[in-house]
Amino acid sequence: MLGAGEKFNIGTHLRELAKGDSAKISSCDIEEVNGFNASFSLSDRTRSFLKVQDGCNYNCSFCTIPMARGNSRSDTIENAVKNAKQLAASGVREIVLTGVNLGDFRSNEQNFFDLIQELDKVDGIERFRISSIEPNLLSNDIITFVAESQKFMPHFHIPLQSGCNKILGLMRRRYKRELYVERVELIKKLMPHCAIGVDVIVGFPSETEENFKETFDFLHQLDVSYLHVFTYSERDGTKALEIKPVVPVHARHERNKVLRNLSYKKQQFFTQQQHGQTRKVLFEAYEKNGMMEGYTDNYIRITTPYRTEWANELVDWTLQ
Repeated sequence: MLGAGEKFNIGTHLRELAKGDSAKISSCDIEEVNGFNASFSLSDRTRSFLKVQDGCNYNCSFCTIPMARGNSRSDTIENAVKNAKQLAASGVREIVLTGVNLGDFRSNEQNFFDLIQELDKVDGIERFRISSIEPNLLSNDIITFVAESQKFMPHFHIPLQSGCNKILGLMRRRYKRELYVERVELIKKLMPHCAIGVDVIVGFPSETEENFKETFDFLHQLDVSYLHVFTYSERDGTKALEIKPVVPVHARHERNKVLRNLSYKKQQFFTQQQHGQTRKVLFEAYEKNGMMEGYTDNYIRITTPYRTEWANELVDWTLQ
């Protein structure tokens, strides 16, 4: 078994194993993990996930990631650009930037805004997406840059977790819902067609029906496109275990169902708003039952009969 700091040395550990050895554990204190190992996916030639950041310095009361992944650490901008160029040379058309806390990217006194400006210059990559970014790290400069860029797609995924400030405080989130509103309003002002996804947790300890209704009403009036809804579950070692009262499991599931229904309606409404618009769709090479899929720049999924000449290509598509 290898810990977070040793899993990238698996080759060395395998070579050191002797025939007949029993299971071994090689680990270290998570506080000692400070190196960054870049990685990217190549299973799909159309799209690749490029990791530029790992770990997290935040200590949200429900989360075990800092315990498992260590402190925040990042690739260098130079190496991230090098990897992007390598992906472009292999035929990849879209890169999704990923990290445990992506907006906390830091390298030689440069930040995430500096990174995306340099990646925007890479030839051969048609599209970049920002996988997920905390609202307090999503600066106005980043939003404005994406609005003006030809390569960074009008699509943000911004974790919220709760629309109730009391619950946000208990979660140890680093913002209040008013900041979230500001971010969404600026995005929609500059990019009315932009897709915005939201992470939200239901059933957090001490969340009353009134708190949940506050979250529902907040999301209902917010101009976002879809929700990723998570049901709170206990995690050993987290501060949330100390918060009482505990929300009954059946109530957690009911609240999840309510928000998933809201998400469906949000997504339908967002798609309907785009009807009549012609947008670029990047179709994937994968064929299933004679069909192919692709996504518009603003993350609307398109399914159509497979056409070889469209695979891994950008195609003008009028939404109907």
